[in-house]
Amino acid sequence: MVNREVRRLARRRDRAWKWISVAAMALAVLGMVSGSTLAQENQTSQVGPVKVTKEYKPEKSLKLEVEVPASPDAVWAAFTTAQGLQTWLGPEAEVDMKPGGAWLVKFPGASTGGGTVMEFVPGKSITIAAMAPDAFPTVRRERTKAVFEIEGSADGKTSIVRLTQTGWKTGEEWDKAFEYLAKGNPMLLAMLRQRFTSGPMDWAAMMK
Repeated sequence: MVNREVRRLARRRDRAWKWISVAAMALAVLGMVSGSTLAQENQTSQVGPVKVTKEYKPEKSLKLEVEVPASPDAVWAAFTTAQGLQTWLGPEAEVDMKPGGAWLVKFPGASTGGGTVMEFVPGKSITIAAMAPDAFPTVRRERTKAVFEIEGSADGKTSIVRLTQTGWKTGEEWDKAFEYLAKGNPMLLAMLRQRFTSGPMDWAAMMK
């Protein structure tokens, strides 16, 4: 019995550290994407539970979509309160739900990720001036616009969460940041879904 409990805790610990690593990438606070040839045709793919569309025409944008087994109210709370973010995205968070307010997640030994609240419609959408990673200083300083939208099912038991990221400019650094976030942001939405399929993360217990 004791051995079984030890193994269970070890699995939870390993999963927690994996989530920390994924969260850091999802908010683009660690690492650097390798150079690649950028396609110029719109592309749609499935990354785990997340549908990902990279659009180059008529406007360059990232569009992501995932179904979450939770009500719109529950998803809204997970996005728009510090306590909510701490249940799935990181052990420390700061949220001030007003235009110009903070929407930030902090990781031990890493830069702050997230951005600044631009506007929101209660229960339906939140728009953030999003920071890129330190590796992309110009993009981090000038920001992109990330719009999270929540749409409930007819019975109110599940929600579709969409992320649309626009504001991309031209240049090598902007192109690399675009490709980086095309890989990182699907992980962010997958983690949100995981929070409602497996329960909130107990960061203190996981990091002991």
